[in-house]
Amino acid sequence: MSKDLSQDVMYLPQKTNPSLVKQADLFADLPLKLIEDFQQEFQLSEWHKGDYINADILTQRFFVVIDGSVEMKQSNPETGREATLDMLYAGDCFDLIVLFDDKPHPVIISPLTTVKLLSVKLATMRHWLWTYPEFNKQFMPYLAKKMREKEQQASSLVLHDVTTRLSRIILEHINKIKTYTGTLAQEHQHHLVNGLTDETLARMTGSVRQVINKQLQHWKKAGIIDKKRNQLIIKDLEALEAAAKYTEKLANAPLVKT
Repeated sequence: MSKDLSQDVMYLPQKTNPSLVKQADLFADLPLKLIEDFQQEFQLSEWHKGDYINADILTQRFFVVIDGSVEMKQSNPETGREATLDMLYAGDCFDLIVLFDDKPHPVIISPLTTVKLLSVKLATMRHWLWTYPEFNKQFMPYLAKKMREKEQQASSLVLHDVTTRLSRIILEHINKIKTYTGTLAQEHQHHLVNGLTDETLARMTGSVRQVINKQLQHWKKAGIIDKKRNQLIIKDLEALEAAAKYTEKLANAPLVKT
């Protein structure tokens, strides 16, 4: 049975240290003295796949992922259909919306793996942003990157078909986790994607599981991917890039050669 982590593990006084704080890109390049000061305010938490995370915690604490992956989604209570709002990996932080407007955000927080996180009181995070120019300078480019990702996500849903959207999502996932399998000589060709079920890919793509499965099976027959349970092994990266139809250098996306 899943448990409400917002009532226990999140508030355990687990210690952090400067090396943990530096694992988050948002803090990595700050002066060491500032990192040491910030470190005293952080708590270290661990979530597990299947754990229930009460979204109310986002109005109290600001989280940074240092290991693992988390899916942020919303659902329609009338139809039961779900849509992925964001996929968070090591270095990502959430929830930026609550950080700025201080209002509840009705999302479903779903750990896809065991996740390690740093968290700090929301009020403290705001204080750091308004008080320390060095930190604000680090934070603004990350905020712009996330805004650009949301713009691309929205435009892709309107302008591109499922095949293009799915290929882009897989490529973005590869680029973020930077995980490879196979020999060094074939590193540019073989990429391993773990933990994304057909249902998850459907939510991320704005489609349904049956359509996603059909496309994946088509790519498998064409030798572009190999599919084993929740694993995708990318065997022909160039073919996937061609399906993505990139015409310009996008955040977290390769450029198709012309």
